Amino acid sequence: MSLAALLPSGISVSSVTAICVIALIAGVARGFSGFGSALIFMPLASSIAAPSLVAGLLLVIDSIAAAPLIPGAFRHADRKAVITMVAGSAVGVPLGTYALTQLDPVTTRWIISAFVIAMLALLASGFRYRGEDHGPIAAGVGGLSGFCSGLAQTGGPPIVAYWLGRPITPVMARANIVLFFAAADVFSVVSYLIAGLLTTDVLKLSLVVGPVFAFGLLVGAQMFGKASETLFRITCYALIALAAVIGLPLLDGLLR
Repeated sequence: MSLAALLPSGISVSSVTAICVIALIAGVARGFSGFGSALIFMPLASSIAAPSLVAGLLLVIDSIAAAPLIPGAFRHADRKAVITMVAGSAVGVPLGTYALTQLDPVTTRWIISAFVIAMLALLASGFRYRGEDHGPIAAGVGGLSGFCSGLAQTGGPPIVAYWLGRPITPVMARANIVLFFAAADVFSVVSYLIAGLLTTDVLKLSLVVGPVFAFGLLVGAQMFGKASETLFRITCYALIALAAVIGLPLLDGLLR
């Protein structure tokens, strides 16, 4: 099968090349921290292709490429806490998916950029939930994350803000994040299938972008525990902020 046969109509080779570069950077962030791929990928890639196509693409490549991280996460995670949060996402994901299918693409892009900026502000502020670990609160955080995931696959920051504030090790926090998204992706796949978002175009494009994303994920995973986490976190914040600004529809006339 030729490369041209894998490209959706209306998307050029240069556009797919740009999406691959974005996927590589997003994969490195995801492999290192356990989250962050959507915050980088969605604002930029949705300025090149339709948000619904891009969201489906990210769901496919992330679910497959992140699978090798699951066994280690399962060993180190607080599985009971993860299950509680996943229960909340079972409600949030379908609601977010419905919003994605009903909104105008430009409106969706504005919402994605707003979500990304808000979540970046939450992470950069240093806010962490340091109260008691109540089941309803955990389920509520999972529901909010699920809605963001259903709409734009950007459900990481609520989860991160919650778990990094708990009295647990960084290894367990990262494992919780990875395991949560592995389970929540099941709801996303079901919701996207019902909504007709996992199209043939998405699956074919994932064959092109997926290996690039997987390579970035591998590089990021190798960096975990070896690089300066503080420096890498600052770099991720800068990349996320840049992605949110560049992805603004307001700049279409200037940048695109």
